[in-house]
Amino acid sequence: MRDGCKRNRRGGLLAGLIFLLFIHVTMGWAEQSGLNLAGSNQTGSVTARPVGNLEDWSSLSLANSELIPEPPLLGEKYDHPQFTRELLQVKWRQGDPIDLYVIRPKGVAHPPAILYLYSYPSETEVFRGDTYCANVTKGGFAAVGFVSALTGHRYTNRPMKEWFVSELQEALGSSVHDVQMILNYLATRGDLDMSRIGMFGVGSGGTIAILSAAADPRIKTIDVIDPWGDWPDWMAKSSLIPEVERPRYLTPQFLRKVAPLDPVKWLPQLTTQHVRLQQVLDDSVTPKVVQQRIRKAAPRTSQRITFHTTRQFSGAESGDRLLRWVKAQVQTTSEPQPVVRNSQNSKGQQSVELKTIDSNHVQARDND
Repeated sequence: MRDGCKRNRRGGLLAGLIFLLFIHVTMGWAEQSGLNLAGSNQTGSVTARPVGNLEDWSSLSLANSELIPEPPLLGEKYDHPQFTRELLQVKWRQGDPIDLYVIRPKGVAHPPAILYLYSYPSETEVFRGDTYCANVTKGGFAAVGFVSALTGHRYTNRPMKEWFVSELQEALGSSVHDVQMILNYLATRGDLDMSRIGMFGVGSGGTIAILSAAADPRIKTIDVIDPWGDWPDWMAKSSLIPEVERPRYLTPQFLRKVAPLDPVKWLPQLTTQHVRLQQVLDDSVTPKVVQQRIRKAAPRTSQRITFHTTRQFSGAESGDRLLRWVKAQVQTTSEPQPVVRNSQNSKGQQSVELKTIDSNHVQARDND
């Protein structure tokens, strides 16, 4: 895609691990149809006007932007005994069509839905795996998958010097707007329970999930793994950034542009949503100082889990265990409650709390 992808592969390490934990791609489809989206406003009414051009990346809200959706185009529909999978192309921005996967369980009329967004530089292949689709829909849940702005098929017609981090304000701002536009579209379908919406995000996808939940109250639950954030420290220390480029991201001008999109600012405000924060301490893309800052910013009602190594994380969260928490919270109608932390050590490997999510999930104490 560009030589910058060499550095970006490190950024996708954890996302790639997630893919390997519980997918096996057994079929491939063409993603080459030209698709576009039937969008709506917040009330769900459908529009079919030309794509707009006005967009305020500094704001999480759509209020200062003019994103007018085109009707969606269905690229392919796949019928499996356990689920149906649709590939659509949605569009509300010039030159930026989005491949959107809507995967629904069989035999459930209006399932709750969970949006899945993996870290830059992930692709959409994960959403085409039969085993993956069976896992995300297991228990009667719909899954909605896509990639963020300036990622995968959405990185086109750009000079090589521009990439996700160099254009971070655009990448995050656009993607947060995309989440809201996707929810608008889902509301028009009539086959999903829009009162029970969750979002699962990894890395930059976790950042976007936090910002999106702050912007849109329709998102009731988020489950995030090593979200990026605390931009001054992240820019100074993240292994994702080439040293030759790092100075330009530490300038006051750059940091001012991305400051309104820092999850450290918005995470404490997510007191009415169910929030789980998972962190892997050996992830060099998100430095330890950043992980600590994000952990401190998490609301008292959040579930916080810390793993010392990626191997430890993969052992605890392999298979469909990774998704049990987010599914359980999307199903519930109860308000989140403060988590009581009473720490003890477990074999010197992982810090665990008195309260556990289930037999396969242990919560780590804060190492503060």
